[in-house]
Amino acid sequence: MKHTISLKQNHLFRRLYSKGKSAVDGRLAVYCRKNGGSRSRLGLTVGVKLGKAVARNRTRRRIREAYRVHEDRFLPGYDLVVVARVRAGHSRYREVERSLLSLADKLGLLRKGEA
Repeated sequence: MKHTISLKQNHLFRRLYSKGKSAVDGRLAVYCRKNGGSRSRLGLTVGVKLGKAVARNRTRRRIREAYRVHEDRFLPGYDLVVVARVRAGHSRYREVERSLLSLADKLGLLRKGEA
């Protein structure tokens, strides 16, 4: 990912959950908030309910890849947390990708004319 760094600190996740905007569908929940910088930060949360480590890691890789492929469409300067729901673990890559892009569009995170 060229313009995005990892979001890893717990207090940043909590701040996004409490003060950020969110959009939810059956597969994913996306929380976002402007971070005041020029680079975006991406955090992923995949719970134990989704399955064992192999399934959780596969879901994490799919979400990260969907973001990486479309990274240039996202506006810079945002903190994003993507929470995978149980259905994301049983979904194909294209479904996860479509879900991420539609939620980002709902939140106004995509550049104009690229939805």
